[in-house]
Amino acid sequence: MERDSFVVAVVGATGAVGREMLKTLKARNFPACEIIPLASSRSAGTKVPYGDDELVVRELGEHSFEGVDIALFSAGGSVSEEYAPIAARSGCVVVDNSSAWRMDEETPLVVPEVNPHDLDWHKGIIANPNCSTIQMVVVLKPIHDAATIRRVVVSTYQAVSGAGQKAMDELTDQVKKMYNFDMESIDPKYFQYRIAFNCLPHIDRFLENDYTKEEMKMVHETRKILGDDSIGVSPTAVRVPVYIGHSESVNIETVDKLSARDCRALLSQAPGITVQDNPEENIYPMAIEAVDEDATFVGRIRDDETIANGLNMWIVADNLRKGAALNAVQIAETLVERELVRVP
Repeated sequence: MERDSFVVAVVGATGAVGREMLKTLKARNFPACEIIPLASSRSAGTKVPYGDDELVVRELGEHSFEGVDIALFSAGGSVSEEYAPIAARSGCVVVDNSSAWRMDEETPLVVPEVNPHDLDWHKGIIANPNCSTIQMVVVLKPIHDAATIRRVVVSTYQAVSGAGQKAMDELTDQVKKMYNFDMESIDPKYFQYRIAFNCLPHIDRFLENDYTKEEMKMVHETRKILGDDSIGVSPTAVRVPVYIGHSESVNIETVDKLSARDCRALLSQAPGITVQDNPEENIYPMAIEAVDEDATFVGRIRDDETIANGLNMWIVADNLRKGAALNAVQIAETLVERELVRVP
């Protein structure tokens, strides 16, 4: 296909991630001749921004993908399960942001800075990983290549936007009520307890092993993306009262020795990473500075003094951008670069 000849659909275009996908496609000048926003019947006919223009939202249906080359999905797992196969049968390549296809053995799970080669065996559907997994594996990849990772212990500090716009609205509403000493009217709907000025060690449902589904996503997805089932991953996922930007405290044990100094130099040269690490000047990544940024930020890199080959670090990224929309668009860009915009 010639450049500027791709027809791109965005499924779930009226949601927070869908809007970010449209914003990212425009900002990165993705080679598209047409952008088609798709959503449910209740949103059909409304408009969504695309650069300085507006696009009219169309209703998602079985015939929505005729003539479409690439479809970016961000409308939830049930929508992806129903419509992604329909899109693929129409000859469209799907990049799906839900968890529906991530652990399917025939579906590549891709972070372009880490495993772009896995796109070569796609069969029409490509999975976008979980937001907390994406930013972590971007940093883990060069370390694993250099020193072989044996074990990762990660605690996440995840923004409320990961639960959607209504969760962001709930945080705002609760903060306003607390400011006005109106505590009795606070009624959590999207979180188990009050999120304002609180931290909730509970994201998604609890499983039989007492880990949450969100935590186990990080275990399985990290191994699949890095192509190494031997890596131990011990996660704790926490929701914090931040609007945008996930942060992670990560402890890494490697087979070979990699000093903090060498790790800092290694990550400074790695794609997609910005190192912010100068404790003397109080320089380290923060969620408020990651908003609307493409990079994954890493700092507080230091040796773990309790084991021979250990490192500690702090990783931050915009969860709506790199954790969702940007990664999906980067997958689409890589499909174009590798001439894989087709269904085998």
